[in-house]
Amino acid sequence: MRKLRMGMVGGGLDSFMGDVHRKASGLDGMIELVCGAFNSTVEKTKQTGKALFLPEDRCYGSFQEMILKEKELPEGDRMDFVTIVTPNHLHFEPAKMALENGFHVVCDKPMTLTVNEAKILEKLVNETGLLFALTHNYTGNAMVKQAQAMVAKGALGEILKVQVQYLQGWMAEEEEEKEAKIKPWRADPKKSGIGGSLADIGTHAENLVSYITGAEITELAADLGRIGKNRVLDNDGNLLLRMSNGAKGTMSISQMAVGEENALIVKVYGSKGSLEWNQEDSTKLITKWIDKPQQTFTPDGNDIYEEVRAISRIPKGHPEGYLEAFANIYRGFAKHLMSVINNDPIEKPDYPSVAEGVRGVQFIYAAVESDKQNASWVKLDSF
Repeated sequence: MRKLRMGMVGGGLDSFMGDVHRKASGLDGMIELVCGAFNSTVEKTKQTGKALFLPEDRCYGSFQEMILKEKELPEGDRMDFVTIVTPNHLHFEPAKMALENGFHVVCDKPMTLTVNEAKILEKLVNETGLLFALTHNYTGNAMVKQAQAMVAKGALGEILKVQVQYLQGWMAEEEEEKEAKIKPWRADPKKSGIGGSLADIGTHAENLVSYITGAEITELAADLGRIGKNRVLDNDGNLLLRMSNGAKGTMSISQMAVGEENALIVKVYGSKGSLEWNQEDSTKLITKWIDKPQQTFTPDGNDIYEEVRAISRIPKGHPEGYLEAFANIYRGFAKHLMSVINNDPIEKPDYPSVAEGVRGVQFIYAAVESDKQNASWVKLDSF
């Protein structure tokens, strides 16, 4: 046994997500960062590498250089996989090149700017047999996994209705000029893609609903808002959902909801009971039943499934949150990759994959198209 060797694209010292990925990937001691192309110039990359105690010769000026030079190293030294933590428009090319050169991939969401790019990556993954993880980190939360298991085991009965919201207020709290300096690429279609809040937080809501219910959004009707001067991309929206299991649903997303921080809340209603999970109180899963009192589940409490208890690191009463959930995505990926390296069998991998990445981009395209058609119904599979 050895640690898995990770190379990183993006994630310089001033990057929030780069730091999150480094901390999350290292939390279980299964992965080590060995190289990177962290910034747009080799000088900045070497500054980042120095701060991270990496050897200078493994701090590269571009992802192309990193992939090609790492490939030349002996198998026992080269990186095992690439983590991509760049803005949206810089996901596809490094992911494609990594797969073409034999490296597994972990990528931030949304996976690509276009559905065509997403399907190219899916085809490459299927052809090469390489692993691809998408960091929809909220599915790594213990209580989300408890919710998913309860639905899968039939505890809630037939799923009839879902409600999900992801509300933030950071755009409303900043002037347009100030916002443009802090996160300019999120307001630029060339860098963010055709979706604004849809891509940033809507894809999390879409993925969470599908993960918990085991059903996909097949069709949606979207009414999107573009609030603020010169706003091109959506930063607000309400959607009606039709699920593959026959359930109906609603979704509300916004980054203009004054006072909200990360109000991601999902509710699932079945014929026997319902559940509610709130990301800002993530260690509690509230369930309500047709024939018994309300229950609140916690990660180390009674009636928790063993597969859920296995991913909870600390005793009940000590809150686990964002980083731990993120780390569970890396742990699921790492366990799968270790099994591949050691030629050991593994049960169904427990992390979002390239297929979820395709669905996420289709969700964005369907919502934008529906909004153009005055909130008419649009099928995700039409893209």
